[in-house]
Amino acid sequence: MPPTIATALLLATTLMATPVSAAAAHRPYPSNVRDCFDGKCTLALGRATAFPVSPQFGITRLHIAFTADTVKVTGTGEGVRSQAQIRKGASGAVNGIGVRVTDLSQNKAVLVLTPKKDQQ
Repeated sequence: MPPTIATALLLATTLMATPVSAAAAHRPYPSNVRDCFDGKCTLALGRATAFPVSPQFGITRLHIAFTADTVKVTGTGEGVRSQAQIRKGASGAVNGIGVRVTDLSQNKAVLVLTPKKDQQ
């Protein structure tokens, strides 16, 4: 395979594996959801994603999916399931993690996650 095609395939695979869209790559968003383990980060998502969070929140995993109208955030852990549905410009919480939706469209959701003070 010519080098340019191999490079393009590698780039496409890398972009598909990260929750940050190429358009948002220049912004100060994390390049990886591992930055959200402590419940504090900003995410620009181009598709649904799931990632681990600190057990200090009473959950161990966050699942985020969205449509043009709503972001659905589900926290799960052993015997625990907590969920919030949030519209653009609104805030909600899943266990000890606050979620604010700052931008939302059919193809992109931008979220700000912050730990609630009583969980730190």
